[in-house]
Amino acid sequence: MKLTIRRYRWSDLDTILALHQICLAEVGLVPGDGVYYDDDFPRIQEIYLACGGDFLVGEAASRVVSMGGLRPVDTGTAEVCRLRVHPEFQGRGFGTAMLVALERRAVELGFHRVRGDTTLNQEAALALYARQGWRELSRERVGDLVVVYGEKRLIPPAFLDR
Repeated sequence: MKLTIRRYRWSDLDTILALHQICLAEVGLVPGDGVYYDDDFPRIQEIYLACGGDFLVGEAASRVVSMGGLRPVDTGTAEVCRLRVHPEFQGRGFGTAMLVALERRAVELGFHRVRGDTTLNQEAALALYARQGWRELSRERVGDLVVVYGEKRLIPPAFLDR
């Protein structure tokens, strides 16, 4: 099954909010736990797109099955946010494809580093970041959860061609 990655459209809002909620419930995250939040979804244009970042969705079998955002932190760093793959479509490389697409897009937008976080109980996400060359920066206890923060330095394509 092929994954097609494209830029977010306003008409995707309800679908990606549902995807977010399904994915977090799958790993036991719930509203009010100190980690779960979804107030950025109605403001994707403002938080991700209008300020120099991006938000991507992945489609397979004619439905949105993955997503991820880039939120500028400073002139050289973007935060990878909302990296999600629907549970029915996990284990097919869609998370890797989305993370790679986000990293490429970050380079295109002029960022030289990406940062992100996940929780210790999200083992697939931790493994994905490790496989893609991210390094752990720190850990923080938030309620009953341990949040793991990581980053990756990005290599512009021009350096790879030498």
